[in-house]
Amino acid sequence: MLKHPQCRAARALLDWTQRDLAERTSISAVSIRAFEKGGDMRESNLRLLTLTFEAAGIIFQADGEVTGGGIGVRLRSSIEDA
Repeated sequence: MLKHPQCRAARALLDWTQRDLAERTSISAVSIRAFEKGGDMRESNLRLLTLTFEAAGIIFQADGEVTGGGIGVRLRSSIEDA
């Protein structure tokens, strides 16, 4: 499930503001801000955030999935798009 540091990192990779994400998901910017500061968010909204980011080219990595060190976020490469 999406973690708040991943949300911030995904937005940064896409150069999206919290308002941009709010407009794309219809989740309030206040809720996104609170989540990114470590607050709770409904599971349905977490799924919506994840799907929105993935549609924009974000790949989420679980703890230890690729390398040790924790969760991660990266952009899909153009080669993977093909």
